[in-house]
Amino acid sequence: MCFFDFGFMTNSPPPPSNAELARLVRALDEAGTAIALVDAVRDLAAAENPEAIPYLMDALKFNNPGAAVAAVEGLVTLGTVAVEPIMAQIDGYNYGARAWATRALSEIGDPRALDLMLAVADGDFAPSVRRSAVKGLGCLRWQELSAAVRRDRQQQVVPIMVKACTDVEWVVRYGAIAGIQAFLSNPTTHDRDLRNQLFDSLKHVSKEDSDFAIRLRSRYALESLSMVP
Repeated sequence: MCFFDFGFMTNSPPPPSNAELARLVRALDEAGTAIALVDAVRDLAAAENPEAIPYLMDALKFNNPGAAVAAVEGLVTLGTVAVEPIMAQIDGYNYGARAWATRALSEIGDPRALDLMLAVADGDFAPSVRRSAVKGLGCLRWQELSAAVRRDRQQQVVPIMVKACTDVEWVVRYGAIAGIQAFLSNPTTHDRDLRNQLFDSLKHVSKEDSDFAIRLRSRYALESLSMVP
């Protein structure tokens, strides 16, 4: 099993710079029930304030799925401004928090997260983290890279997605299929050899995977791409 220490927050976030954010953070600190915690995180996310990012990152560690979903939605709404803080504060010890953070990066799709997602997709011990990462590899905004850089990076990404199609955990294979579908749907990912590798993987999985749900998901991807096996 591989273990990645990407660093994690050891100090409290700086105090909020305005009264409204301070009120929202105080409500988060004072939440006494699971429902109150979810509501507090939702309110904090709705503020769309970059200063809330450290607190939203902390919410990923609360062992409260509702709060984590709300935090991810808040981070995704903030978009590119959240990418570097997420990568700097991603938790190398709490795999649940790491999975949620990777999911946020996946949904944002910023190419700056590519190296991190390559690393965890190929070696993180937690299936949930690998799943989020391999899906995110296919969902990157590839059009933001120059043609030469894009081709080089895609040559790194495609073998990882192909490998993930044979992962021992079905959730990772499911994520790989979703990532491959997104990759093949992107108009900038037109390298014929790379595309053929991914189509071949989808066709193989659609026929040979031991899990019916995975075979069905692969067939759906192929049909959506007008490539019925």
